[in-house]
Amino acid sequence: MDCQTLVLGAGIVGVCCALHLQAAGQSVILLDRDEPGRGTSHGNAGLIERSSIIPYAFPREWSRLLRYGLNQQSSMRFSPAYLPRLAPWLLQYWRQSSPDNLAKASRAMQPLIERCVIEHDLLAEASGMTGLMRAKGWIEFYRDQREFDLAVADAKTYAAYGLRCDILDAVQLRDREPNLSGAVGGIHWLDPKSVTDPGALVRGYAALFVQRGGVLLKGDARSLRQLDEGWQVDSADGVVSSRQVVVALGPQSADVFSRFGYRIPLAIKRGYHMHYASQPGAALEHSVIDAQAGYVLAPMARGIRLTTGVEFAASDAPANEIQLRRCEAIARKLYPLGERLDAEPWLGRRPCLPDMRPVIGEAPRHPGLWFNFGHAHHGLTLGPVTGRLLADMMTGKPTFTDPAPYSPARFR
Repeated sequence: MDCQTLVLGAGIVGVCCALHLQAAGQSVILLDRDEPGRGTSHGNAGLIERSSIIPYAFPREWSRLLRYGLNQQSSMRFSPAYLPRLAPWLLQYWRQSSPDNLAKASRAMQPLIERCVIEHDLLAEASGMTGLMRAKGWIEFYRDQREFDLAVADAKTYAAYGLRCDILDAVQLRDREPNLSGAVGGIHWLDPKSVTDPGALVRGYAALFVQRGGVLLKGDARSLRQLDEGWQVDSADGVVSSRQVVVALGPQSADVFSRFGYRIPLAIKRGYHMHYASQPGAALEHSVIDAQAGYVLAPMARGIRLTTGVEFAASDAPANEIQLRRCEAIARKLYPLGERLDAEPWLGRRPCLPDMRPVIGEAPRHPGLWFNFGHAHHGLTLGPVTGRLLADMMTGKPTFTDPAPYSPARFR
């Protein structure tokens, strides 16, 4: 089978790359070892995060570093055995999180974040997936007055970015979420949207790709090989040949780019989710984030999804429920969670770069090899945006922003 472009990875990023390349007139084959939306795209908090204009930085306050170092926090935990292997990457992350570098990363990410809802709306409408989208924003709540005051001061500066929010005292917060207790106040970010089934959304976008004539195959991306005039990969239906190939494999991208000699510092932040019933008579109206404990409660099609913060551990290490249990214990004091609905916690892997921006562009030493990965906590948010940007780059169209900040060449 031949095509103009082969896209490796059928998560939100790969599916959106395939759709935008297809819309540009290319013949596209989308390949994954699993069904679309079954990996990292399946298990997130379902936020299309228009308000996240400041990337998640490494903490630099010594008091916070000390708390994290004790490894007792609900928002972050690490495997002590894995920490020595991760230390060089963490040092890069810490350096890139300096005030100047964080401001640089924020400027780089702003054009992508600004378009996230617009691009999702276009695909959701075309694919018939608008029923999965909720335009209620999300609420960030606080249990400590000092932390709340600091967050409010920060939130007021976000108006310069065109973002809307409501500052809620304890009474106003209870008006919007009557079953949420124990908070001194909250910030209701109004511009983001949420998704009640992220995996189903990705599968709906993939179905649109197939409906428009795209080909979806199963195969092993690690079989990718370069030919004199293009690329080949093995699929369950035979060998696929293409002129160009896109690596959009999220946390598995290193399995491919490292084989071609690229030393891109891609690390994994693991995270968990569990679904819960609500107690009789209780309902959660918005996605809510416990800003201090670092977990999200999101109303999903299956129930209330609790998603954890960050776990630093080997990608293939067994699941560890410590962090989930810590978050669950806190959440049960604030919201009437019912019984668990999943037999086991879901474990996902977020692909992260130390400079807090994705890799988007052509590989410096291999013409026709393109990258789109490393979206960290914002894969669902940015899949349609970066898919458009990459498709415009590959087809020679004007891009809506300068792609230089995301270039793979920055890691030469």
